[in-house]
Amino acid sequence: MSKTTIDSEIAKQRDKVFGMQPEINLVAACKTNDGVMLHSPFERKKFELRFLKSSDNISFFIPASGSGSRMFQFLFDFLEEPNEDNRSKTERFLNTIESFAFFDLLPFEMKERVREYEINLINFVSFLLKSNGLGLGELPKGLIPFHRSRSFVLNAFQEQLLQGLRLKESKIDFHFTINNRFEEKIKNSLSNVVALTAGNTSITYSVQDPATDSFAFDADGEPVILDNGSFLKRPSGHGALLENINQQDADILFIKNIDNVQHESKSNDSLEVFRYLGGLLQSLKEDLHKAFLNDNLIEALQAINIEYQLWDPKLNFSAFSEEEWKKILLRPIRVCGMVKNEGQPGGGPFWVADEAGLVSKQIVEKAQIKMSGEQYKLMVQSQYFNPVLMAVSVKNILGEKLNLRDYADHEKYFIVDKKYKGQPIKFMEKPGLWNGSMANWLTLFVEVPSKT
Repeated sequence: MSKTTIDSEIAKQRDKVFGMQPEINLVAACKTNDGVMLHSPFERKKFELRFLKSSDNISFFIPASGSGSRMFQFLFDFLEEPNEDNRSKTERFLNTIESFAFFDLLPFEMKERVREYEINLINFVSFLLKSNGLGLGELPKGLIPFHRSRSFVLNAFQEQLLQGLRLKESKIDFHFTINNRFEEKIKNSLSNVVALTAGNTSITYSVQDPATDSFAFDADGEPVILDNGSFLKRPSGHGALLENINQQDADILFIKNIDNVQHESKSNDSLEVFRYLGGLLQSLKEDLHKAFLNDNLIEALQAINIEYQLWDPKLNFSAFSEEEWKKILLRPIRVCGMVKNEGQPGGGPFWVADEAGLVSKQIVEKAQIKMSGEQYKLMVQSQYFNPVLMAVSVKNILGEKLNLRDYADHEKYFIVDKKYKGQPIKFMEKPGLWNGSMANWLTLFVEVPSKT
């Protein structure tokens, strides 16, 4: 980048970072049969069967670059600055240590000392976390031993592969976004599973593009300069992965998080849900394509909206011309599984109004609204939680590959406050991958069982 381009980008990002956090205008929470479809078990089976009989090519897209260090934060705190609170948490952890799959990887002598309470707590925690031991605190979350399965200890990468390969008998592909420092370890752990299962698969990898990183600013609004003279930059959130999805070409792309994976013995429910989501996506695309070719397009879309709840039920369909509707129908499509809200953190499905007053369905995070007033009251009425179980089409209903950047709301970014060397910094994150980055997709929400 030229100096002029860099200075221009810094100025743009500074204006956003020190401006107001973009807010969402919630209209209402999506509820059962009011934005969130609820199918009977019989209906779900119909969509599953459709998916199993189809010849569409299938791929999983699984963001997996996240560090596992946050899972062990209380142990890091205990090592760095022991106090009564983190010591108590560490002792409780030690008392249940055999419940964790990584216990099986400890040296036999250490296991014996743990069982007999003869272990030095600081040395033991250091062995678990640091590279001279198991190094769990330095690994990506997906490489941490996750489950015991008969005689094997499996990490989340391996469990995702084992589960996904059972989705159907045809070829199932996988794409993981990773931290490239661990690429060889990840490839080795997955090659063992492929060899044992004789799975028909292609596994590809990508990293979050460093070009999407954001400039960090100090409290005075100046970009932070490192000792080597370069600018301090920070990854711009999972919304940056829109560029990685943009490179995918599968007919059906399943999106899920690396750590949302069940033990192999309990994965049937999840497999059934993904088949259901895939079949529902196929059915929706077929019906939209028929409407696209229908001589009475608006009447066909009104019927589709009754069946699929894609748009505001009060929408005046005649307010758009047939040409405008045809452009709308050629957008990317996502079918998102939602679970009943039982207090989980994270976003949920809402009816949202844009600046022109048009109402659409969006997945909204708490960080996007004020934590008081009428908008907060609407937020806490949410009946559903987004577990990130999605079947998406990156091609339109005519089979044409789309540029997904064209369907993002780039103004729904996040302003982030962190610290660097003890000093406050601010930077911006791109619109969340399933929030603003998919704001202008055709969106279908469906209820799925929470055990998935």
